Amino acid sequence: MDALTFASAPKHSLSNEDRLKRITEEFREGFTLAETIQRGVTIFGSARVKPGEPSYNQARQLGFSLAKDGYTIITGGGPGIMEAANRGAREAGGRTVSFNIDLIKEQGNAYVDASVTSYYFFVRKVMLASAAHAYVFFPGGFGTLDEFFEISTLIDTHKLHEDVPMVLMDKEYWEPLLRWLRTTVVERYHSVTPAEFRMWRLAENVADAVDVVKQCSGRMGVCRY
Repeated sequence: MDALTFASAPKHSLSNEDRLKRITEEFREGFTLAETIQRGVTIFGSARVKPGEPSYNQARQLGFSLAKDGYTIITGGGPGIMEAANRGAREAGGRTVSFNIDLIKEQGNAYVDASVTSYYFFVRKVMLASAAHAYVFFPGGFGTLDEFFEISTLIDTHKLHEDVPMVLMDKEYWEPLLRWLRTTVVERYHSVTPAEFRMWRLAENVADAVDVVKQCSGRMGVCRY
């Protein structure tokens, strides 16, 4: 398959050999961008949040505050929380980076300085995990929860640094999930131990989130997954 045909072919129609080539190229592009990131914080959250909503404003403020402290803001490159965080960082004069995903909807924002786009979600998730000193999770849907549990698993299994902070914004969203994990997964089914909750930090507000990132991220180098 020549280069032009390869680039334009539907990814699900590729042969296994061509799929492997596509995956390898996506990782190469992603890691090349990741190598340029200094003091990165990856921010996750819903793509469906609208400008002016409370969580959008919080993410924008968080992006601004972290960028002022010299952090690069990393997102999935979409609208909603991702746009807000990138926007705040841009307004602070900081650097914004995204690892986007090839979707029919919910992609792209105007506040990104450098980005790469993947077809494969697993490639994108590796990149979002690999280049950060800290992670901040806002409320979101299936994608955000998938990223939350995957990064939790990576930290718990020592694939990522065990002291990397996972900051959870909005107690009303996260506390019911944490309560279910404690009462059902831990106490009833014994599938997780209470000690494994140590990686999660509930933040009352943006200032709390910034404090956690600054206190914890200074103890380690960039995560490498």
